[in-house]
Amino acid sequence: MDNLANQIKYDKVSSGKLNVYFLGQAGFVIKTPDGKTVAVDPYLSDCCNRYFGFKRLMPYVLSAGEIDFDYLLISHAHYDHFDPDSVPALMQNGVTKGFFAKDCEKEAKRLNLSKNITYLDIGDEVCLDGGIKVIAYNCDHGKDTPYALGFIIEAENKKIYVAGDTKYREDYFSSEKVAGADLFIFPINGAFGNMNGAEGAKAASAVKAKLSVPCHYWNFAEHFGDPYSFMTEAKNLGVKYLLMRQGEKITL
Repeated sequence: MDNLANQIKYDKVSSGKLNVYFLGQAGFVIKTPDGKTVAVDPYLSDCCNRYFGFKRLMPYVLSAGEIDFDYLLISHAHYDHFDPDSVPALMQNGVTKGFFAKDCEKEAKRLNLSKNITYLDIGDEVCLDGGIKVIAYNCDHGKDTPYALGFIIEAENKKIYVAGDTKYREDYFSSEKVAGADLFIFPINGAFGNMNGAEGAKAASAVKAKLSVPCHYWNFAEHFGDPYSFMTEAKNLGVKYLLMRQGEKITL
C-alpha cells in the first residue's frame, strides 16, 4: 500500500500529460502536472462484506489514511462507490473537496459529513484548481438509482469520460459531449444494472475513445464480469483498450 500512495504523491507529471491510477473496482485517481489529485469512486475497504455479505476478493492497494486527495468524486451512493468506511477518513483533513451525486447526501449526513461537499446533478459543471473541469453526465443505473452520475473530467486538453455504473445507452455514448475522449472508463460486470463485456466494447466503439479501460469486475463473486468477452468484441470492433491491474498507472 505504501508503494502506490508514495507513487501518487511523488510522481512527476509532465506538462500536457495526466497520470491515471487504477485502485480496483471502479476506483481511479487522476494526477495533473501541478500535483492536483482527483479520486473517483475509491473502494478502499471491505464494507460491502459487513453490510451485504459481498466479500472483497481483490487485494487492497491503498488505504484511506495514506494520502490526502485534493478532490473526491462519487458517482452514486452504492457502497462500492460511496465507501462509508473510507469517505469519512478521506474527508477528515478539511482540505479535500467532495463532489458527490445527490443520492449520497443521506449517507453523508448519517456519517456526520457536511463540510467541503457539493452535490451534483446531471449537467452541473464545476471548475477546480489546476484547470480541472468536471461535468456531471448522464448514466442509467436503473430506476432505483435515478441520481447516479457519470463524469466528464477535462484537464491539460485531455478528456476522461467515466461512465459510472450504467447499462448500455447508445444515446449517451454517441453524444458529441463524450466523442473522442482520451480515456473512457466503464463497467463490464453485466449485473446490477451494468453493461457486460460485449456491451462495454460496443459502448467504447460508440464513444470512439482513444483508449478504453473496463472496470467493475472480479472484486466480488456476486458481480461477475468477463474481460475476455470484452477483449474479443473490442478486437472485432477495432477498439483500442487496456486491461489495467490494480495499482497500475497509465499516462495520457
